[in-house]
Amino acid sequence: MTEFREMGLRPELIESLTKIGFTKATEVQERAIPEILQGKDVIARAKTGTGKTGAFIVPIAQNMRDTHQVEALVIVPTRELAVQVADFAEKVCRPLGLYTTTVYGGASINNQIREIRSGVNIVVGTPGRLLDLIERGVLRLNTIKYAILDEADIMFDMGFIEDVERILTEMPSEKQLMLFSATMPREIAKIAERYSKHDRVKITVGPEEDLTVKSIKQLYTIVPRNLKFSALLAYIKEYSPKKAIIFAKTKSEANLIHKVLVAQEMHAILLHGGLTQAMRERSLKSFRGGAQFLIATNVAARGLDIADVSDIINFGCPDDPTVFVHRVGRSARMGKEGRAVTIVEHEQQKLLQDVQDYANVKMEKINLDLKPFQNIVIPRRENSFGRGGGDRFGRGGGRFERGGDRFGRRRGFHQDSNRGQDSNRGQQRHGGGHRRVFHR
Repeated sequence: MTEFREMGLRPELIESLTKIGFTKATEVQERAIPEILQGKDVIARAKTGTGKTGAFIVPIAQNMRDTHQVEALVIVPTRELAVQVADFAEKVCRPLGLYTTTVYGGASINNQIREIRSGVNIVVGTPGRLLDLIERGVLRLNTIKYAILDEADIMFDMGFIEDVERILTEMPSEKQLMLFSATMPREIAKIAERYSKHDRVKITVGPEEDLTVKSIKQLYTIVPRNLKFSALLAYIKEYSPKKAIIFAKTKSEANLIHKVLVAQEMHAILLHGGLTQAMRERSLKSFRGGAQFLIATNVAARGLDIADVSDIINFGCPDDPTVFVHRVGRSARMGKEGRAVTIVEHEQQKLLQDVQDYANVKMEKINLDLKPFQNIVIPRRENSFGRGGGDRFGRGGGRFERGGDRFGRRRGFHQDSNRGQDSNRGQQRHGGGHRRVFHR
């Protein structure tokens, strides 16, 4: 790995990177930064967790000076990713006198307007809210020098590409375009060609078919549907994950998993589209701050960068193999090792094979000791869970006494009152948020 101090960066930028623990460039950074510094458009395909954010923030920080104008626009698919990118940009760029703000749904657009008008250099935002601000005449793109599309394939999956193209057409033709994506569907490749210069540089990190990080150990177990909760608790007991994200298919399933873990006296946090933006931000803060488990729907699979996630637990095999790739990418960040386990129902074995074929991974089957957890009763969720109902709590994996600590002793049962439906597109027209106002 090349060290940043060997890349000809200005000393104050090296100092800024060193303070946050960045001294050596990852492969995508090592290859992209010199090209961007030379003014080239860059189209990069690199797996999740390889350091793509640093690959575009570092050269922007090197070349940009404070002009009290928006010169860099970073377009991202989700609120959570917008916050992450802006946090990194602020840490790197603020010591250099460069100001960053982020816009996404769930907060007052008036606050965002004040932030932009206060004079910022970098704006990070979701497509819908960016368009709102452009249409209001608040965000003017005639000063844009750097346009970045981050996690472009996710924006395509979420139906944002038309909005992204509308934003790109408002920018000066001489801007420098950077597009980063974990995969490169044909539609994304066409957009890259349409809006970039002819001398663009294409960068591919890792084999095209290698969609998941090699340092992730892939595991699976097959159980009857009514024993999935038993398998979840057995995995936690046997493998003792340091910090895990548990992915559920729906909001109600996530709520149910949360109730079960809390009743076992585990430090578990919820994250799904049924929560308000403020609640979601508190959940992420709590998980980063020390909570052991984050129970989430796919909203958390899209671009989150949380350090030290040791395990990804799929509570059921995803129907879409691309969802699996995005989920497991939350572990083994920046070259670290991690585990991903998928709890598979008997009926999902074909899906499991599809996932392995698509992601080019070979999973190891594990046999868990379910006996300590076969008598757990799962409380009935909003829409009846599984096929195992019998008593008023609904059978979901054994019997769960009205209480019980971590693995069986008695304790009170915690309820959850979250309401709402998951929505990945909810932020398209209302996708912005408040970061902070910078006073000079």
